[in-house]
Order: sequence, then C-alpha cells, then structure tokens
Amino acid sequence: MQGKGVIKFFAILLAVVCIYQLSFTWVAQKVESDAKAYAKGNAEKEKAYLDSMSTQPVYPIFKHTYAFVLQRELALGLDLKGGMNVTMQIQLDELVRKIANDNPDATFNQALANADKLQANAKTSQKDYIALFVSEYEKLNPDGKLAAIFSTKDNQDHLKFNATNSEVEAYLRDLASTAVKQSFTVLNTRINQFGVTQPNIQLEASSNRILIELPGVKEPDRVRKLLSGTAKLEFYQTFDNSEAYQTIIAIDNLLGAKNKTIAKTDTTKTTATAAAKTDTAKKAGSLLSKVQKSAEKDTSASALAGKSQLAAQHPLLSVMSLNLYPGQNGQQQLGSGPVVGYALLKDTAKVNSYLHSKLAQSAIPRNMKFLWDVKPMKDAKQKAFALYAIKLSGAENGPVLSGSVITDARADVNQKGSPEVVMIMNSEGAQKWRAVTAEAAAATNKRAIAIVLDDNVYSAPNVQNEISGGVSSIEGSFTQEDTRDLANVLKAGRLPAPAHIVSEDVVGPSLGKQAIAASLLSCVLGLVVVLVFMIAYYNRAGTVAVVAVIINIFFLMGVLTSLGAVLTVPGVAGIVLTLGIAVDANVLVYERVREELALGKSLKIAVADGFKHALPSILDSQISTFLTGLILFIFGSGPIQGFATTLMIGIITSLFCSLLISRVIFEWMLEKGWDIKFSNPWSSHTFKNANYAFVKNRFKFYIFSGTFIIAGIISIFVRGFSYGVDFEGGRNFIITFPNKNITTEQIHSVVDPSLLGRGTEVKTVNADKISITTNYLIQQNTPAVDVQVRKTLIEALATKPETKISDSDIQGQSKVSATIAEELKTSAVYTVLIAILVISAYIFIRFRKWQFSLGAMVATAHDALLVLSFFSLFNGILPFSLDIDQAFIAAILTVIGYSINDTVVVFDRIREFLDHKSKDEQTEDVINRAINSTLSRTIITALTVIFVLIVLFIFGGDVIKGFSFALLIGVIFGTYSSICVATPVIVDFGKKDLK
Repeated sequence: MQGKGVIKFFAILLAVVCIYQLSFTWVAQKVESDAKAYAKGNAEKEKAYLDSMSTQPVYPIFKHTYAFVLQRELALGLDLKGGMNVTMQIQLDELVRKIANDNPDATFNQALANADKLQANAKTSQKDYIALFVSEYEKLNPDGKLAAIFSTKDNQDHLKFNATNSEVEAYLRDLASTAVKQSFTVLNTRINQFGVTQPNIQLEASSNRILIELPGVKEPDRVRKLLSGTAKLEFYQTFDNSEAYQTIIAIDNLLGAKNKTIAKTDTTKTTATAAAKTDTAKKAGSLLSKVQKSAEKDTSASALAGKSQLAAQHPLLSVMSLNLYPGQNGQQQLGSGPVVGYALLKDTAKVNSYLHSKLAQSAIPRNMKFLWDVKPMKDAKQKAFALYAIKLSGAENGPVLSGSVITDARADVNQKGSPEVVMIMNSEGAQKWRAVTAEAAAATNKRAIAIVLDDNVYSAPNVQNEISGGVSSIEGSFTQEDTRDLANVLKAGRLPAPAHIVSEDVVGPSLGKQAIAASLLSCVLGLVVVLVFMIAYYNRAGTVAVVAVIINIFFLMGVLTSLGAVLTVPGVAGIVLTLGIAVDANVLVYERVREELALGKSLKIAVADGFKHALPSILDSQISTFLTGLILFIFGSGPIQGFATTLMIGIITSLFCSLLISRVIFEWMLEKGWDIKFSNPWSSHTFKNANYAFVKNRFKFYIFSGTFIIAGIISIFVRGFSYGVDFEGGRNFIITFPNKNITTEQIHSVVDPSLLGRGTEVKTVNADKISITTNYLIQQNTPAVDVQVRKTLIEALATKPETKISDSDIQGQSKVSATIAEELKTSAVYTVLIAILVISAYIFIRFRKWQFSLGAMVATAHDALLVLSFFSLFNGILPFSLDIDQAFIAAILTVIGYSINDTVVVFDRIREFLDHKSKDEQTEDVINRAINSTLSRTIITALTVIFVLIVLFIFGGDVIKGFSFALLIGVIFGTYSSICVATPVIVDFGKKDLK
C-alpha cells in the first residue's frame, strides 16, 4: 500500500485536532460541575459562580477563559439541553401600509385583512403574502389599479402612475423580500450579541417567520426585550480620537484614584487630580501599552502581581487598548478617526460598566457617548471590538438624521472594482445630509459619520466632500457580504417590517434528563454489542473493525464540535446511521477477502484484492448516501439539516477509517507476521452456499408489499396518524407541582393513558414548573372542551400521590399553533422527493441502465410507504406511542439513507456478475446468484444496526420508543427491499435490455 506515511501523519494530525476540539467540552463541563458543587442546589449562586468565571482562565495550557471554552464546546439542541424557543412573525401588512403611506382606501385595507387571515391558515401558509394581497384586492375590485395607491412621491422613481398590477406586485414582492432579509439580519446580529452558545436562527420565507432556538437560555425577559425591540437606524456625527482621548484618560484616572483613596478623597478632589494629569496622558498611554505587552508574555508571579497593580491603577485601560500607533520617533501617537480604543469580547461588559458608572458620567461631556462596532476587527487574533466616540446633536442630544429619510440602498461596485454601498435619501433627508456632510468635510481632519442601528455602529465612513442630491457612496474595506448586510441595515428606516413574537417557550430538555441518560447508555450498550458481534463473527479481523469504528466515532464528534454543529435527536439518528455505514464498509471488505481466500490466494494478496474489489461498492453506496445528505441539507430545515450534517460528516470519516486506517492496521499486522483470521469456525460457512430463489419468488414479494402498502394507505385515509403536538397543535398547561422532585417520565406514565397516549409533550420549564402540551381532543375547539381537557389532565395527575395537583397549581393555559409543523412536513416531503430523484440520476450515470435507477427509486419509496403504513395500521395497538413528529421525520430520513446504501451495494454485485455472464446463462439466474453472493454482507450489516436499535428500543426510555421503533422497522424493511423489491424491478423492466 502506497502513501502509508501520509495516512499516518494525517490521522495523527486529525486526532490531535479532535482532542483539542473535544477538550473544550470536557473543560466546560468541569467548570459547570464545580459551579454545581459550590452552589449546592442554589440556582442563583450557580449562575453567579459561572458569571464570575467568564473572564477567568480555566484552560491552563492555552490560558483560555471560560467564555472562550463555552463557545467551543459540543453544542446540544433544545431537545437535549433545554433553553428558549421563539417564533417571530414579520408583519408585512405594516410594510405594505407604509409603502402606501397608510392609504385609507377601504378596499386596500380589506384586502390586507383578508391576506392576513389566509396566511394564518395552515393550508395556505405556503403562499406568498404579496400574492395573497394582490389576489384579494383584485377579487374585491376587479378593475382597480394598485398603482394609484402605491405610486407615491417616495416610490415614483421605481413605480410609475400607469404601472400595471403585475408590475406593482413585482415591486412589492421585491421590497418585501428585502424587508424580510433585513429583519433577519438585525435579529441575527442581536442574537449573536446576546452571547448564546450555538443559537439556531432560520428564516421561513414562505410564511415570513423567523424560528429561533437559544439552547441553554433561561432569561426570557431579557430575550423578549432584545428580540421585540423596533430596529432603530440613526446617523451620528463623531468626535475625533484626539478629542475623546482625554475623556478616556480622565475616566481611567478617576477610577484609579477611587481605588487608591476611596475612603479619603471626595469626587471634587479626584476630578481636579484627573485634570492635572491630562498633560501626561500620552506618556501614561505609552507606559501602559508596554506594561500590557509585558504582562501578556510574562506569567511569573512578579509579572502577575504587576498586572494586578496595573489594573488597580488603571481599571479602564487594563481591559481596553487605546487607539495608538508607534510614530517615527518611537513614541506612541494618537490614531485618527472616531475610534478611541479596542476591547476583547470578554471585556466589553467590564468596559461598559466603567463607562456607565456615576464617576465616569461626571467626566463625559454631555454631548458625547460611546458605542461599540457591531462586528469584531477582521485582523485581530481574538474577537476584539472597536469603541467609537459619538457626538450627540440638537437640544435632545440625539442623531443628526434618522433612518426614515432613506428611500433606497443597494450593494454595488465602484470604478476600482471594490464593493461599496449606494445610499439614496428623500428630499428632506438630502437637504439635511448636505449640511451635515459639509460640516464634516470642512473639519481640519475629515470627520466621519457613524451609521448606527440598535446602538451598534455598522459603519463610520469619513466624509471627503459635501454630498448634495441625496445620493451617497459608502466605501471601506468591505466584502460583498458586508455591503449586502449594510444595504439591508440602511433600509431599516425605509422598510419598517417589524417582527413580533407569536410564540415562545422556555423549556427543559424535551426528552427529560432520565430519557437522555437512558438513550446515551443504550447507544453505548448497542455499540458494545455490535463490536462484540464483529469480533465473534470475523475473529481477529473483527478487532480491526472495532478499532476503526471507535476511531470513526471519535473523529466524527471532533469534527462536529470544530464546525460548531448542534447535536439533536435527529443528529443522534445520523450517528446511528453512520455507525451502520462504518460497519458496512468493513463488512464489504471482509466478505471480499474471504472470497479471495476461498480462491486459494495468500493472506497478503487476499487482503489487497479484498480492499481493491470492495472499493467500487463502497464508493457507490457512500456517494449515494452522501448525495442524499447533501440534498437534505440544501433543501431541508431544522431537524432535517441537523440529520444531514451528521450524516455527511460521518460518511467522510467512515471512508477514511474503513478504507485507510483499517488498511494501515492490516499492513502493520502482516508486517509483524500475525495470523489474521476473518472468521471463526461457526461463522466461516455462513451463507457460503446460499441459493435462495429471490428472483423466482418476486411476485410473492410484490403481493406482500403491495397488500401491506394498500392496507396502510386505506388506514391512513380512514384512521390517519397519531400526530405529535408540533404537527397538529394542542393545548399547553404550565403547572407548578408541589412535589419539586417530579420527573417528566413520571408525568408521562400517568397522563399518557388518560390522554389516549398520543401527542403529549412534557418539558421542564424551571425548578418548580412543568409544561404539558397535549393534542387530546384538539379537533374540538370550544370553551367546553378546553374545560374538559383541563379536568381530564388534573384527574390523570391525581392517580398517583407524587404527581397530584389542584386546579390552582395550573399557572397558565394556552393553545399551540401547528403552522410551523405544517411547513416542516411539506419541506420534508419535497426534500425526500428531490433526494430520490437525484440519487436515481446518479445511479443511472454510474450503472448506465435506467432499470437500476427505477429499482432504487421504487425501493426507497417502498420503504417510506411501509414505515408510514406500519405507523398508521398499528397505532393504538402496540403498547407505546407511534406519534408522527419531528423525530419521526429523522427516522424516515435514516431509513432512506440506509436503504439507498444497501440497495447500491446489491446493484454493484449484480453489475459485476452481469459483466462476466456467459452466453448460456439466463439473466435471472445470474442476478439471483449475485444476490445470494452478497447475502452475507447484507444480513451482517443489517444485524449490526438492528442490534444497536434493539438496545435503544429496550433501554432508551418511553419517550423515544416510537423514534427507535421507526428506525428498527425501517432498517428491516430497507434490507428486505434491497433484496426482494429493488432487484425484481430490474428483472421485470430490463429483460431485453439486460440480455
């Protein structure tokens, strides 16, 4: 084998990187464990401890702070960690009214009201809002002209008075699209500044909703205030650094003097001392810069003591670097522009506390304030933000201009080919802008105008000349993405499409702590069972597979962590499928090696030929599955993307471990002269002479599958499914339980039987509150039924003393909308269909026969329909929940991925046998022989995955029983279809062509 040195080097390098990435999780958990031990159950003390550790180095080797480590740990989703889930609706009706200058036309306003109702309907929520509005307007007024309403003074450059309704619709849709993207940009920025580890924010463009998941967040009031505030765009004049510098030094000296003489010196004397020291500010700044650099490099006890003393003497400047640069004489010089200094992300809160203190406010001029840049510096090694000196104007000390004067903004490219932003103002704004820019350009040092949104500086370009006409060009060190973001920000005033919170939920892990622990334990047990089986079946070669699988899981988790991926239940499903794929590749190789050994080849040659001949099958199956994951990632959303991410990464790591790491291990064992065996006596002849008549009995398989699917379809139309709350909606109850130690599993055990055991979600809200959401009697939407469901819930909880509550313990009751789930379901269906088509196209290109594509397509659809039929037919019969929810979607996707992988391997062996078919042989016989020859690999691979799923089903807890059961029957059906459905389709549709 060539390139062993390169493979070893890359494997070691990848292992080191993965260890480093995973170490952040270990360190973060150690700090959180210490916090729990310190707090002894007191949530406030635990939070205070973690806050105090935020800026402290907790990773001694690299001196990383807790905040730094926390941002890089393995992120868990809401279902595994808990947090806050917020849905925000972008109000396009308000945008349309604003564009029409609040036109009082009755037909116009009635059309908007009708469009709102239609979009709120789950069945029509996929339709475009603007299209709904225009359609309703034309229904109400068939001869009406929308141009008469929208061709206002501000819109006249884009929309003529005689424009057709179609042109108006296109114009409105363009503005609506921009407004939605602008709202998304603003909310995304706000969330990132909130400091949440791995937030998940998704734009559902069809419904103009933004779905936000904030894992680990337990401060709903702060989040609510942060997200629901109206975007405020403003333009401010700025101070030059040379003017604001003295204020920063004065504040620092005031704070330092307070530390020295807090008991002796009054405020007046301190201010006088600060003024006296202003003349030596540059020297102090220079000295401080040198001390800071020295302290950063020297970690000796004396250096640390000096750093502590420096922080006491210069509190502000110990956490903030001044805007200085080395001059020609070696002395520190003041940098030009409105930036007065820089601070690391972890220190910005400390700087704010100093600047907002009463002592600092006494030194800051009345017309000055300080604002941070919205993005970190591009060239900084760590996240460092610039601090701007903003000049307040007018009697109210506000901006010189508001964002409402902006009529348009667009990303563009200047004559030099550099990205820029073109900003256009209305006549009122243009007049004011001319005066402001004239003043800024006339200054000795050209002044900057700060563009501020939500009190964050998005850009502060220098003004070179007076700008008249209201058209401005903003240039800087922008990327094209930067200019697009800035253009969207500038439209915040022109396009006021506010985003309102329509639903929010602060939850504990939706699976419950016990269920999560049980699931993780069952996964470990399942993995152990698989590894033991591999050793028992393949002897010493099985140990190589064990090592490869363990390395693969290690690499997979390391890569997931380094990419910042969020691990959820669908992600766990992806890991389960990855485990099957990893074992599958080893099984393919081992079965080929056994075949080569049976031909009398030496061990060394048999191993080399086994890897060589198994390679096409492995690559075809893995590429097919990878394409499935890629399609799911591109077109899917939410849990679908989480599953796809894990699957794609898992395929890459599986290929590396199964083909390269395993091969290197085998080469090393052969060099050492080890006797490598690929079977034990009991397994050496398993399926060796198999000769089952799969092709001959294909019509029996057709009848079985057809009967099952037809029965399932009938059941789907007659009985339907048991939908989870996220698909059907439900009633939510927030309950304070007298028993503070109650678990979600205990609640499930008493409420599920009374609420028909279907569609019930139980989540921890905080230490003493539980959220119970049920779709029991959800189709009956009357006040009487609301009372009945409440009464049924209380009676169910009263069946056991530990869960008993009174009516007064229910703190809140509300209805939960299912609109989001409807969109997710539609997205999943379309995504799966696209994936099937793409995979079919790949198989057609790879196998050059359309019959193979058809067989794969039929088998994949067959498996999905069988699982759906099973869940409908046996719903309410089996003693556990068979709900259709987001976890079920992940299970279906796993089944499809596994089925495609399995089918392609069988197809590959059929193609190989057909290529060597003699003239006398019948095509059906050759295909049947090919299926039997790969039967050992098919069954062994299926068994390894089934072992994991059986353990998960038995020991994983009641909450995920339906999920693990869907995977279990899906893998069984997938194995069955690869042999008994996909291949017969090839036979029946390709009799002439294959001959």
